[in-house]
Amino acid sequence: MPPHTRLDDVAAAAPRRDATPLDHAPVPGAHLVAGGLEVAVHAPFATAVTLCLFGPSGDPAQERQVRLVQRRRGWWSGRVDGVGAGERYGYRVDGPWEPEAGHRHNPAKVLLDPYARMVDRVLDAYPPALFGHVVGEDGRADIAVRSDLDSAGVAPLGVVVDERFDWGEHPRPRRELADSVVYEVHVREMTAAMPGVPEHLRGTYAGMAHPACVEHLLSLGVTAVELLPVHHFVSEPEVLARGLVNHWGYNTLGFFAPHLPYASTTDPQGALDELKGMVKILHAAGIEVILDVVYNHTAEQSVQGATLSWRGLAGRTSYRLDERGRDVDVTGCGNTLDLRDATTQRMVLDSLRYWVTQCGVDGFRFDLAVALARGTHDDYDPGHPFLTALRTDPVLSGVHLIAEPWDVGPHGWRTGQMPPPLAEWNDRYRDAAREFWLSDLAVARGARQGSSTHGVREIATRLAGSRDLFGSGERGPASSIGFVTAHDGFTLADLTAYDVKHNEANGEDGRDGSDHNRSWNHGVEGPTGDPEVLALRRRSRRNLLATLLLSTGVPMIAAGDEIGRTTQGNNNPYCQDGPLTWLDWELGAEQEDLLATTRALGGWRHELATLRRRRHYTGSPLDDHGASDIGWYDEHGSAMTHQWGESSRRVLQMHLDGAPLGHRSALVVLHGAGHDGRVVLPAPPGVAGFELWWDSAWERPDAGERVHVPAGEGVDVTAASIRLYVATPA
Repeated sequence: MPPHTRLDDVAAAAPRRDATPLDHAPVPGAHLVAGGLEVAVHAPFATAVTLCLFGPSGDPAQERQVRLVQRRRGWWSGRVDGVGAGERYGYRVDGPWEPEAGHRHNPAKVLLDPYARMVDRVLDAYPPALFGHVVGEDGRADIAVRSDLDSAGVAPLGVVVDERFDWGEHPRPRRELADSVVYEVHVREMTAAMPGVPEHLRGTYAGMAHPACVEHLLSLGVTAVELLPVHHFVSEPEVLARGLVNHWGYNTLGFFAPHLPYASTTDPQGALDELKGMVKILHAAGIEVILDVVYNHTAEQSVQGATLSWRGLAGRTSYRLDERGRDVDVTGCGNTLDLRDATTQRMVLDSLRYWVTQCGVDGFRFDLAVALARGTHDDYDPGHPFLTALRTDPVLSGVHLIAEPWDVGPHGWRTGQMPPPLAEWNDRYRDAAREFWLSDLAVARGARQGSSTHGVREIATRLAGSRDLFGSGERGPASSIGFVTAHDGFTLADLTAYDVKHNEANGEDGRDGSDHNRSWNHGVEGPTGDPEVLALRRRSRRNLLATLLLSTGVPMIAAGDEIGRTTQGNNNPYCQDGPLTWLDWELGAEQEDLLATTRALGGWRHELATLRRRRHYTGSPLDDHGASDIGWYDEHGSAMTHQWGESSRRVLQMHLDGAPLGHRSALVVLHGAGHDGRVVLPAPPGVAGFELWWDSAWERPDAGERVHVPAGEGVDVTAASIRLYVATPA
């Protein structure tokens, strides 16, 4: 059936029959049963719902229509005999067309099942037939007028799959978040160019599970991968119009379906099994799988966007709408899912439970989490029913729950305000680390104008687990997900090589991406052959990685930072799928050195339990000898008191006492001055001296000796460097 068939022609060409009513409560989605298929879809304002079956080929000319006659509390359901795995399907929904009331029913549009376990057809264009309203060939839209163009030939379709999978014994790692090292990674980017992975598996779920990839993760001390979105997504029309694609995946079209193009096969059943196999193999290696999930909006964009699923099923209740039926957008993506609605909230919770129970994942990072918890008047509500459900659900309360604690709506920045057990991305940590080692250091070295810096109070607070943000109630250091880079923003290498973003390739005239990067190019913008500049950049990268891995809280490494990954100054390459964003595994000496350093730091983090504390350090005495759990010292080895108020201070020593708990005590020395200097090591009670384990002035972790320094003695330190010492008891 051609994509521009008219609605009347569809009705004449597709004879209908009725589905058999169910004798039990409907289960959302499409599920195989003995002899056929049971379906249920929510369309509370519809007057008629028709299941459309297109066979395994998805050929619109083969469309069979089955009317769902059973309706209960907005759920339309039924059973169809003779349908098996591989069937492509969708729904046609009739009902009121009242845009100002949020109703946009249109039986000319084939709608995707929100509970579809796989999705076929990747949209590479948006013809007028995909829109519920009239759109001319010139792109002009009249959102008030219903389109009668049929979308069967172009609409994304659900795929019926067999959900059974042989998990075997499948022991989950079940690691505490406090003991975790998280690795944020894009499935495609990670192995698209990895030499050890067979070419046909590169950039796929199977590639992530390949021994070459797993061995790399284990060598870094990674305990959990946080995968950028793997829910099925599509590219936005405006991105496709620029000849680009949505590469990151924050544009979800299927909350239950793995993204088909990330599989090494085009068969949807095989793709689902491949994703589960990836999880199984990573678990066998002791690595947990956390999914970055986007429940704050959908790929349908605003009311001016395409009608692909929710907009045609229950637009009034699925989305936050104003009194004119227009979207209330706090996501910056055109629409906001309305989790005040019980059925919409149920869909999200069902999706989360599905990924845990059926796909084996270990947790979630919620993109723009504040948007999920806006209440009746669109304000953030920490007691929102959705957050309460996460905390109390017997399945979800037992997995890792991580919030991105902001959205783009009014009063949307809420770092430190999510209820337990949610952990949070700590942007205050990111900013403090960048300021201390980059923007403030540039001032200290005279490379930028400025009379003072931020001092050491802020970086000290972040090193110790951000108690100011996460110190109340049941929260501890593990509530803070510390990071210096993430998928958006500069890579670690680019933080040290660019003062400004260079996003020309995105085609948005530089409007995209942050302008507040707290970066420093060390005197030259972009690539350079100056050996002094390159040496300073390398040390800055080591300083940032070391700060991350030697802090309390949970560290998150952005994939590729350990090998000096660059996106050439593009701090928002969301639409770049190619060598610019793929990890480059052809490593030179500098990249090999950085990789060795990251591996060493990851190993020491696991070795030193004092860095993985469950409760916040308080500075309180631990024993009768006056030792405290944490001690802060200046460059003279004196306890910090009035020095906290010195905005130009650039030296700080942090002593973490693990002796009372039977752990090694660690001393982290931050020398952020722009010149070489001398630091006197402290003499905490019970400490005879310190063994130097590592110095960021070393190009490789084995470049220096593990010398012993008595407590209270001075050492010469390099400008802009960090050291790790381990205490020897008295």
